[in-house]
Amino acid sequence: MSQSPAPDRAPAPDRAEVIEMLASFGQRSVGEVPEQIGSLELTWLITKVELEYGVTLELSDEALMSMTTVTSAVTALRDVLTGAEHV
Repeated sequence: MSQSPAPDRAPAPDRAEVIEMLASFGQRSVGEVPEQIGSLELTWLITKVELEYGVTLELSDEALMSMTTVTSAVTALRDVLTGAEHV
């Protein structure tokens, strides 16, 4: 059964939120987050989204392989969160 996000929370993180989540990996400033996302950063981002949004993400191999930049991660997360299972 799906639940809606908290009233003050968007259904998916926007670009600024994704950058903030990535910045918390390695305790960087948001200005230090590059557009390219490495595999460890991607793992961190997925975990952060799952924890902060209270969801279990079911990402296809295609979605995971496409998430190589901040821009593509924002798009993929927006697409998948509409069908994510809430825990």
